[in-house]
Amino acid sequence: MSWGTELWDQFDNLEKHTQWGIDILEKYIKFVKERTEIEISYAKQLRNLSKKYQPKRNSKEEEEYKYTSCKAFISTLNEMNDYAGQHEVISENMTSQITVELTRYVQELKQERKSHFHDGRKAQQHIETCWKQLESSKRRFERDCKEADRAQQYFEKMDADINVTKADVEKARQQAQLRHQMAEDSKADYSSTLQKFNHEQHEHYYTHIPSIFQKIQEMDERRIVRIGESMKTYAEVDRQVIPIIGKCLDGIAKAAESIDQKNDSQLVIEAYKSGFEPPGDIEFEDYTQPMKRTISETSLSNSRGDSKTELKFAGKSKGKLWPFIKKNKSPKQQKEPLSHRFNEFMTSKPKIHCFRSLKRGLSLKLGAGPEDFSNLPPEQRRKKLQQKVDELNKEIQKEMDQRDAITKMKDVYVKNPQMGDPGSLDHKLIEVGQNIEKLRLEVQKFEAWLTEVEGRLPVRGDQARRQSGMYEAQTATSVNNCAQDRESPDGSYTEEQGQENELKMMATDFDDEFDDEEPLPTIGTCKALYTFEGQNEGTISIAEGEILYVIEEDKGDGWTRIRRNEDEEGYVPTSYVEVYLDKNAKGAMTYI
Repeated sequence: MSWGTELWDQFDNLEKHTQWGIDILEKYIKFVKERTEIEISYAKQLRNLSKKYQPKRNSKEEEEYKYTSCKAFISTLNEMNDYAGQHEVISENMTSQITVELTRYVQELKQERKSHFHDGRKAQQHIETCWKQLESSKRRFERDCKEADRAQQYFEKMDADINVTKADVEKARQQAQLRHQMAEDSKADYSSTLQKFNHEQHEHYYTHIPSIFQKIQEMDERRIVRIGESMKTYAEVDRQVIPIIGKCLDGIAKAAESIDQKNDSQLVIEAYKSGFEPPGDIEFEDYTQPMKRTISETSLSNSRGDSKTELKFAGKSKGKLWPFIKKNKSPKQQKEPLSHRFNEFMTSKPKIHCFRSLKRGLSLKLGAGPEDFSNLPPEQRRKKLQQKVDELNKEIQKEMDQRDAITKMKDVYVKNPQMGDPGSLDHKLIEVGQNIEKLRLEVQKFEAWLTEVEGRLPVRGDQARRQSGMYEAQTATSVNNCAQDRESPDGSYTEEQGQENELKMMATDFDDEFDDEEPLPTIGTCKALYTFEGQNEGTISIAEGEILYVIEEDKGDGWTRIRRNEDEEGYVPTSYVEVYLDKNAKGAMTYI
């Protein structure tokens, strides 16, 4: 089966077929290209999806990912990231092994096809030229034969005419002989040209064209084989990443199996356990006695009564209301059922009862809680203190490592003075030693608070702690420092009508006093990039690398207000510090 013998007369169709084969190859290349683009786009979308759902660093969301289900979700996101990487590998391999190779092969194929069909056209032109020569020789032979025949007829006519001279007859005879000779020469030439054409035609259809067509056939078959190999490579590229993709899926399944609902439940307890005991029993209140109702310290109504607490100030008349609560001028109100009061206690938030507790509440909202975490329930406070102790111990270890490194460097300088001056490291050693001492003092302070909290944690069966209620830690100080509530048996306040103006003045005085005493809240932290000597009034000195609190942003004048501790605050050039604003603190400020 050969195109040279079977398709010897289908030159044009073979040309069209081979061009169609190249078009098919280019179409397949385009298909693979689009597949690689899809893989790249899919991988990019997977990576973006994984990144979108990753918890943000140093955020509350990151702290919530301590549960096993959340950790499994993080593992799933990481595995999806690796999964996306395998699709990128597919795209790269298809591009390098298929697209690039086939593109180069198509160029070579076009050049080879062009060469073969050029040879075929050249052979066709040669045989057409031979055919034209044959036709020309044939027509000349035919013309000479006709001329010779006419010359012979003319001679015979002249020879039979008695009126024609002998010279004219001789001339006609010579002309006939000349024409006859020319016809013989044309015949010989025609015969020779015909033999030559037959030979060339035989060579053309049995040698040249079969050879050219055979080469074209081999070229087309190579194209078919090459596209088949490319399709096989296409499948192999996918198959090569299947084991890794399987490992990614196995990782997701393993992460799902690692979810422990009991462990997550325990983490919820550790995160939200307050350390308080449930409230004690409610005492019976006898309304048949014509005396003032006394509120027991162990009664749940104490919480409700606290929400209406009145302030008693030294030197002032009794019955003063909380400055921000309007006087209840309504007549005797109907008592609520006990179940409603119990529900109100369980759902209401503890009220702030005095100036000190009010300042504490405001500081909590502004994000500047006390250093000893006394605003938190006992169990949460213990966890925070323990976390702080661990952080300080890590800082101490880091400083000690730095001190050891400086000491070793100093020893090297002592042994090799040309490398550096040992004395230049003394101030650094002193500074590191001071930092270690400060950190140790901090650790001792927090450990003392931790020991105090651990000693105060409630014990089951301790009736005294059970009677303290859920909000003892938040109300104990206020109860000791604030005035007691005064309430009539019908639930209305016992304030006199003429005291309202005096209360308004007290509220105004309280606002002014509170504004003077309450420091500005911290809105973030900053790190000193350079040392600044604050010599002018209102400025503060800072050392390079020092961490301070930001209490006021740069208003466009190039200065930022910072605080070192409760007593040291001032302005520094904004370009000397790197500011990290606390968004949560800003939100709290807006809320306040």
